[in-house]
Amino acid sequence: MTAFVTAGAGFLLAVLWFDLMFDVQALRHRDRDVAEDVLASTAGYYRRVTTAARPMNRLVALVMLGTIVAIVVQLVQGDAPRWAAVVSLVLTAAAISLAAVHTVPSAMRLGTRSDTVAGQSRLARSILRDHLLCVTAVAIVLVVQLGLAR
Repeated sequence: MTAFVTAGAGFLLAVLWFDLMFDVQALRHRDRDVAEDVLASTAGYYRRVTTAARPMNRLVALVMLGTIVAIVVQLVQGDAPRWAAVVSLVLTAAAISLAAVHTVPSAMRLGTRSDTVAGQSRLARSILRDHLLCVTAVAIVLVVQLGLAR
């Protein structure tokens, strides 16, 4: 099961990396509204990956679910030290929950560009914060799982 968990975490980390390539543009605009060209770039990306890419965007959700299932199986079968499976499950579930409840809805909303510039700027910054938390959690899971594979 460790190979499946590692593969799932690696895939999710790669997706987060792509998202962060757009998100980090907002860092230059911490104390003011995000520039129009940055909002256009980021919003366009999120419009494509959250709505226009159907059904391919469902693959990310499928990998999320598969990774959780693999960790649960790892935990139940005792395929890894209990602490490693529990840490992996908690961090993965937290990242996926944050994505489902906040990040994806915010990205979909940003993709519509229906808010004011100030509202879009807040959305872009909140998506960046969410992704930084998620990338940290998933990277820790990947390190724990890779440590098991030695």
